Amino acid sequence: MSNITVRVPATTANLGAGFDCLGAALTLYNEFQFSRIDSGLRITATGAEAKRVSLGSSNLVYQAFAKLYDRINQPVPAVQLDIKMEVPLARGLGSSATAIVGGLVGANELAGSPLSQLELAEFATEIEGHPDNVVPALIGGCRLAASGIDRAWEICDLAWHSSIVPIVAIPDFELSTAEARSVLPATYSRADAIFNASHLGLLIRGLETGNADWLKAALQDRIHQPYREKLIKGYDAVRTAAIGAGAYGMVISGAGSTVLALAHQEKAEAVNAAMEKAWIGLEVGVQVKSLAIDVQGTSVT
Repeated sequence: MSNITVRVPATTANLGAGFDCLGAALTLYNEFQFSRIDSGLRITATGAEAKRVSLGSSNLVYQAFAKLYDRINQPVPAVQLDIKMEVPLARGLGSSATAIVGGLVGANELAGSPLSQLELAEFATEIEGHPDNVVPALIGGCRLAASGIDRAWEICDLAWHSSIVPIVAIPDFELSTAEARSVLPATYSRADAIFNASHLGLLIRGLETGNADWLKAALQDRIHQPYREKLIKGYDAVRTAAIGAGAYGMVISGAGSTVLALAHQEKAEAVNAAMEKAWIGLEVGVQVKSLAIDVQGTSVT
């Protein structure tokens, strides 16, 4: 192929207790078109925050693209990269994961698909540093990744009950992953480890069954959220509003600043409105979107 378009979904990672191992693909997308050219590199970007995207070799999509050719010991071809952005930057919706996955898949397709999907997932995880965003961005659905014995990662698909709606509230301020990680403690107590292990198990069953009581309890966490909440202006007020409108609970999406509420489909509209009202009341601009789980993952045309 000499001209392909790669469409990569946004993701929400952690979902509370699934810190650095659990994530889900959402129906919000970035698109990357790769076209062979005679020489050099040309990059264009359109959409929200496009002016902030590097148009040179430091572009994260292109860096991933080049890394794959280095991995397969082939020269990096001259290429034009056209980016269409819907996923906001530095908001906890996996924008960097879309770039890494998009670059790797684009390069793999142009090179004749030398790497399998699992090899791409492992390579993307190697670049990103953890699997919670890149794995669902590539494969779709809700995914749990754990280190393997005979291979780097074991990837498990998790059922997501059709009645559960993911609602993301995206404030107009950023929170970098580095800042969000800097507030985490170096060690945790045995009690906190047990708490998160039990709540991750309950979360998996709650997502599968749609059991309201299980979901309300399962969205608790002691590993990252208690330390990160203070970095997000209005977190407590928005969480109170979401639960008051009928949400099962609210968590930080990835490293933030976006927050994620889970609600029954019959409550989704009310939860959406309540979260928006709460943040606007704090004079914070926000976009609230009721989305769905993307089950396809990255697609190529």
